[in-house]
Amino acid sequence: MRAITVSRHSHLLLAALVSLTLPAGALADDAKPIAEVVFACDADKSIDATFYEEKVALKLSDGRSMELPQVISGSGARYANADESFVFWNKGNTAFVTEGPDEKVTFENCVEKDAG
Repeated sequence: MRAITVSRHSHLLLAALVSLTLPAGALADDAKPIAEVVFACDADKSIDATFYEEKVALKLSDGRSMELPQVISGSGARYANADESFVFWNKGNTAFVTEGPDEKVTFENCVEKDAG
């Protein structure tokens, strides 16, 4: 259990260090999007995600909007706020969101909607 705690704190430290060492404007709003994806989730929820090189901008069906920096992930892409109380996970054409200290899944079984 200690190894997981240390690893989690390491992710937070690395994310903080990266944000301090990035050149000015690296996370600026004028960055060009890499991809724009809409995910349909269970319980008629959805996530509109605009991916950039180092971050993602989210619009959630519950009305919240936020930008999250990319953080270290063992598999797929992981984006989190500073205290990791909100984490957006993306792998391939799927995604989910965990929130709070208990990492409750609040947007689950999200699958990319067809573009066509």
